[in-house]
Amino acid sequence: MPHPLKFLAFETSTDMMSVALGVGDQTWHLHTQGGANASAQLIPSIHNLLAQAQLRLSDLSALVIGHGPGSFTGLRTACSVAQGLAMGAKLKVIPVDTLMAVAEDARASLSTALTSQVSVVMDARMGEVYGGAYAWHADSTQWHATVPLQVGPPAQVAQALITAHEVSGVLAGNGFEVYPDAFSEALAKCSDTPVLCVPAVPHALALLRLAPALWAAGKAVDPEGVQPLYIRDKVAQTTAEREAIKAAKLAGLAPEGS
Repeated sequence: MPHPLKFLAFETSTDMMSVALGVGDQTWHLHTQGGANASAQLIPSIHNLLAQAQLRLSDLSALVIGHGPGSFTGLRTACSVAQGLAMGAKLKVIPVDTLMAVAEDARASLSTALTSQVSVVMDARMGEVYGGAYAWHADSTQWHATVPLQVGPPAQVAQALITAHEVSGVLAGNGFEVYPDAFSEALAKCSDTPVLCVPAVPHALALLRLAPALWAAGKAVDPEGVQPLYIRDKVAQTTAEREAIKAAKLAGLAPEGS
């Protein structure tokens, strides 16, 4: 009898930190406040779950992480911890789009089988939301993106997703709670097709449910290949970039406010 697959999953792309360990159908998980504390709490939380399951890191089949989009600091934390742990234990890593994990969290919460695509909107701060859409394929137990990941003003993303998926019927995430006016207006235009709004988060348990099919499909990568998935233009400049802009302004080569 083959040994069950063993996966450790963690997600730190939002202000929550979610960690889960799965051995076959048995799971252990922790979902708590993260944000700035995630970098300090993540590794102790991982060791705690491994101890509960009486496993060593090297016993695992692979690590599974949400690699973005999301908080810059949170994504760097997840990717750097995954790289360090995977290199030390000679494991591979399965990177999963954060919004796909949200779609899976929503699917698991539905009382009936999902028969439509799911549009996902997550608060991106700075007055914007991340958006994307996915179709669930029950035969392969995998999600496939149907609308590319995007970031923008809530009204713009709401219009793009709801227009593209008038018949999807499911809108998941937290964007419609953070920006209710923008989404209420867009949803009002879809009166012929009721849309179910499902609060959902990128939970590590969702990553665990996705892991076996992604592992079988060869989606695991070497630790060196793990990188944050950013879809927003840089919002911070390096010291060198700031100095270059300052020098250009002094030389009259760049307008004020650049």
